[in-house]
Amino acid sequence: MTNKVRWGVLGVARIATQKVIPATMRGERSEVVAIASRDADKARQAAQTLGIARAYGSYEELLKDPDVEAVYNPLPNHLHVDWTTRVAEAGKHVLCEKPIAMSAAEAERLIHVRDSTGVHIQEAFMVRTHPQWIAALEIAQSGRLGEVRAISGFFSYFNEDPANVRNIRDFGGGALYDIGCYLINTARFIFAREPQGVAAVVERDPRFGVDALTSFLLDFAPGQVTALCSTQLVSSQRILIFGTRGRLEIEIPVNAPPDRPCRIFVEDGSDLSGGSRQTITFEACDQYTIQADRFSEAVRGDASPAYPLEDSVRNMQVIDAVFRAALSGRWETV
Repeated sequence: MTNKVRWGVLGVARIATQKVIPATMRGERSEVVAIASRDADKARQAAQTLGIARAYGSYEELLKDPDVEAVYNPLPNHLHVDWTTRVAEAGKHVLCEKPIAMSAAEAERLIHVRDSTGVHIQEAFMVRTHPQWIAALEIAQSGRLGEVRAISGFFSYFNEDPANVRNIRDFGGGALYDIGCYLINTARFIFAREPQGVAAVVERDPRFGVDALTSFLLDFAPGQVTALCSTQLVSSQRILIFGTRGRLEIEIPVNAPPDRPCRIFVEDGSDLSGGSRQTITFEACDQYTIQADRFSEAVRGDASPAYPLEDSVRNMQVIDAVFRAALSGRWETV
């Protein structure tokens, strides 16, 4: 397809070079034309490996490139708001990695930036455009599960590398920012409303100061969410949605593989051994390709953004409340 949106990328983060850039370059509406790093050699090497036309030795140089229309920002969490602001003020649209900010107050600043510059700014929750999540929402809203009253989520991996940004507190490391944000976002997506209260427990790694194990309870009144996330447990992820007449399980809810089908399971509870289970299979697709093309469609004016920046502010409000509840030991309002 002609008239593809021309993307630039800030930094050579692993998520960018191994997942997002290759996926974006396979899109029908998107192409990556430039990449920048504070290390010019790293930028050139990434550009050569990935087939990107231009490499820059600073982020500022990329922002001056008149050919770049949209920018993907996968920088460490504490740099998201600053560089998203700079990109927008340079007149370019921004897809920023999650979490989009370190607090709701920071995220709210980006609404003013978006409105004053007129560009699109979106948080990169790629799961929201994956067919398995669109189907899960449709099933939850169809009444097939009855009244949805509970969601249970678990997401973990093991990482004790002190140099990894996920273990650096000042950079916005920790389990809740990195992966717990998905459990919050998808729960809000399915319930289609905001939680009223939050209770939480946080265990911080004494070496790094980041939350290595965080569990929380969200009160959706009516409805509840129980969730646990960790950066120091065996890798695992599952989300289960419970209704009064059925339940739905998403086998790989976040890191959906791009090279093989995904599955969700729906059952009515009549047979605890799984005899009533229906398996719904989705053809292999790359959720990062879908995310980029959907954003490119918004840039071209052919579609609205998959979800507004205001949704990201509300997600950050819940994250803030989880941290407050862990400190206070009490229920906190959102």
